[in-house]
Amino acid sequence: MKRLIKILLGTLLFVFILINIITAFHAYKFTHFYNADEIIVKQDQNGWDKTEDILFGIDVPKKPNTITADSTFETIYLTTKDGIKLQGWYLKTADSVKGTVVMFHGHGSNKSGIILESEAFRKMGYNTLLIDFRAHGGSGGNTTTIGYYEAKDVDLAYEFIKNRGEKNIVLWGISMGAAAISKAISDDTLQPSKIILEMPYGSIVKAAEGRIKMMHLPPEPLATLITFWGGAEHGFWAFDMKPTEFVKKINCPVLLQWGKKDPRVTSGEIDLIYANITAPKKLVVYASAAHESLCKKENTKWVSEVQNFLKN
Repeated sequence: MKRLIKILLGTLLFVFILINIITAFHAYKFTHFYNADEIIVKQDQNGWDKTEDILFGIDVPKKPNTITADSTFETIYLTTKDGIKLQGWYLKTADSVKGTVVMFHGHGSNKSGIILESEAFRKMGYNTLLIDFRAHGGSGGNTTTIGYYEAKDVDLAYEFIKNRGEKNIVLWGISMGAAAISKAISDDTLQPSKIILEMPYGSIVKAAEGRIKMMHLPPEPLATLITFWGGAEHGFWAFDMKPTEFVKKINCPVLLQWGKKDPRVTSGEIDLIYANITAPKKLVVYASAAHESLCKKENTKWVSEVQNFLKN
């Protein structure tokens, strides 16, 4: 019996260590983007390739911007306290200027990915500043913290526009960008006129669960372990990254938007975020949208909701 117990305990310990090794790899891949010349992306994967992805995570290259800045773009660079150079595009509207919308993309995306929203804002009479977060697009670095350190990127961009004399600053973010905005508001003394949050996750644990579900794996305990290792690998306590708590400190009007078909962010997360916002607020749900902004089927509704929010 003692020998059986030892074997059982030894097996459990082995499984525990193995799961932690696997989730540590996944946490690293979740928070790391490779330069294009560092990896080879296979289009046709064999059985071993797929098994390797499941065990050790997927190597993801940094996505370059697909739009080339022209004379209508002012390319700007901001340097973080830890020495990372962020690239941004400042675009002016042709209409009488009502203010500036500072815009932040989601995990794995870049400022090219939110150019349509920028065009919509400029048609409404707003200048826009689009920022590539660290490790994304034209910005430096290869490590992302899913919104934790990116909150400082939000702060930098806000201060840049504020120092240009802008009085009416609107912050807009999607997914990780929305989460980073919420943390920046909680951490710093930012005073935007209004905030638009598109499908922010409730916590990093929830963000990890959304990613794991899309891999058709059981969310727990994998999401909790990935959250722990992701924070440990990059020097922060990831369990404190909770937009559901950060939004409590927002003191300006908020437009919260979410797609009903979103496979990553749940209605429960959105409902809790909305409930915790004590400032003037509005929640808009798009029946046809997934984890996206400006859904093609509901483009007109998006423009109308955003325009009315900015006017009122």
